[in-house]
Amino acid sequence: MELNNTLQDRGVLAAVAIAHGVSVEQSSASFQAQVAELVEQRKDQEFPAAIKDAVRNLLKTGGFKPSGRNKPASEYLAQAAREGRFPFINNLVDINNFLSLGSGLPISLLDADQFGSSVLLRFGNEGERYVFNSAGQEIDLNGLICACCGDTDKPLGNAVKDSMDGKIKEMTKSVVAIIYAPATGDLSQVAKTQIEEFAELLRSEGHATDVKTLVG
Repeated sequence: MELNNTLQDRGVLAAVAIAHGVSVEQSSASFQAQVAELVEQRKDQEFPAAIKDAVRNLLKTGGFKPSGRNKPASEYLAQAAREGRFPFINNLVDINNFLSLGSGLPISLLDADQFGSSVLLRFGNEGERYVFNSAGQEIDLNGLICACCGDTDKPLGNAVKDSMDGKIKEMTKSVVAIIYAPATGDLSQVAKTQIEEFAELLRSEGHATDVKTLVG
């Protein structure tokens, strides 16, 4: 699987990990403790304003307004930590949420089988939407940075809410993690470091048998 980031010239960096042979299960006790420790820290320590501003400005690149219910996924996780409702879902999602809560960068974690031959990054089109939860609610993708199937152009995830079609399921065996970051500045290096940590955690906590990373 390849990465086709059509937004590089708009200042958007994608750091991607592709893992095969994963198992969806409860996180190990040691990893849960590691996540819980970070959650406790975040209860009293918000993301620095510079990180929040940089991420929101990134999402505004295509004209999207990242506020309210459309705030970056990383801000939602920080709010959940402050309010004592941080979600523990399964080992793979917990890895995603741990790294996003630590860095302040939004991350998509999606079923690799939905992507075909490549991950395509582009802006959502006018009138384009997808369902993001089991209640059937939709998000308007217009101007939003979207991760799409490279073969069909179908949007599967973004830095706010991933689609129901793209989300990992109990029987998922291959995943794609996508960290969204500015292409320049400190956060670009953070994303490059974080995707390697994501890969290591997919091996140790997700039991992945094969993992590769791409940055572009």
